[in-house]
Amino acid sequence: MQENEIENEYLTGREQIVRANGVELWAEDFGDPGHPTVLLVMGAQAQGVQWNDGIVRRLVDGGRRVIRYDHRDTGRSSTVDFTTHPYTVADLASDALAVLDAFGAARAHLVGASLGGLIAQRLAVTEAPRVLTLTSLSSQPLGTDTAAVVQRALEGASPIPGELPPPRPELLAALTTAFPRPDADPEEYLAARMPLWRVLHAGVLPFDEGEYRAMERRVYQRARDLTAGLNHTLAGAAGSDSTAGLASVTAPTLVLHGTEDPMFPPEHAEATAAAIPGARLIMIDGMGHTLPSCLDDRLAAEILRHTSRAQP
Repeated sequence: MQENEIENEYLTGREQIVRANGVELWAEDFGDPGHPTVLLVMGAQAQGVQWNDGIVRRLVDGGRRVIRYDHRDTGRSSTVDFTTHPYTVADLASDALAVLDAFGAARAHLVGASLGGLIAQRLAVTEAPRVLTLTSLSSQPLGTDTAAVVQRALEGASPIPGELPPPRPELLAALTTAFPRPDADPEEYLAARMPLWRVLHAGVLPFDEGEYRAMERRVYQRARDLTAGLNHTLAGAAGSDSTAGLASVTAPTLVLHGTEDPMFPPEHAEATAAAIPGARLIMIDGMGHTLPSCLDDRLAAEILRHTSRAQP
């Protein structure tokens, strides 16, 4: 299938521009508004549409209303001058609440990937009445200082005893060339991004380059500023959350993680599950730090099963 054929099949929902916290947030929902709401929260530098349409379709077919959105500094949402208007994970969590408010969702099942997992965890701590269930996907425990861990790894410093492991060396190497200049044309952009996706995908499941190219082409076309998402790294480093806060989480919690995740090795998932009372840990064989469509069935099934545990 050619990339333009894939693009023509994109799923489109009911779109809104949510104005809150001094920014505009692009969002869309799918399914029956009367069904239980699942809020999909993407990771750092990632757009809401990077939640595969296949996952969205399966969740809707399973009786869920699904909302996905672009964080500030990604996609069609506002870009921010971080120097004059810095923000933290707490602010990104406030954005997520604003999206729920705009769609009239008093309570929701939260599914967060990577940085989105931290955002969802924070809401489960600070906004417990609004969280039906929590799914932390390809993430790590709230309060982890990832930026410091990565910096020490890049400098070749030894890990601090008891610290969660850093990203794998091949990923750190790929990250140094994964961000092309702001005025890169589409092909230059794609050429710079594919090596990173190969490493993030990991080497067990078949790598469908056409799928990743189509996804990145969509990202390129939708972005107001392709470099603005790098502010998410600064936001993550500016937080003051503590892993200890996860002990107060009362929402039924599922921790989903890939056995081959090069960004957050499995110890991160184990630590997240250990920190949240009653959390269930499910490791996905062969999965890296991406959401390839070959896993749509498995991921959607796990989310549907988990969200059935606590319906409003």
